[in-house]
Amino acid sequence: MPNLRIFLLAVAIAAGLPATGLPAGTPARAAELLMFESAACEWCERWHEEIGPAYGKTRFGRIAPLRRIDIDRATPEAYRSVRGIVYTPTFVLWRRGREVGRLVGYPGEDFFWPLLERLLKKLPAAQRDPADRTTDRTTGRTKG
Repeated sequence: MPNLRIFLLAVAIAAGLPATGLPAGTPARAAELLMFESAACEWCERWHEEIGPAYGKTRFGRIAPLRRIDIDRATPEAYRSVRGIVYTPTFVLWRRGREVGRLVGYPGEDFFWPLLERLLKKLPAAQRDPADRTTDRTTGRTKG
């Protein structure tokens, strides 16, 4: 079954599907979370299983929508200035054409949310604090 998941992940990446984020050609927003990944990356697959389905529904996903970038394909022009991607997954917080910060690797669900919270604190306050007060601050998930 893992081979099927890897295959499906590879197809999704190649197609630029927006299942958990923005497709490759979508114009940039104020901030994005770039996920540099590879179809052969087991930790990427784990992220997609544990975090992927919820990410877009969280305040984190509203602040910085996910944009998936396959390191085995040509990097979209807008993100070619990102340097030093060695490991997958690597998450780069991107704002107005510049890197704000990054998370290298996926440490598991329990650690990902707090690390992402710390990374998002590097954004201007007005952008990182949408008028949504109904989210769990530890996981970013919407309550109720």
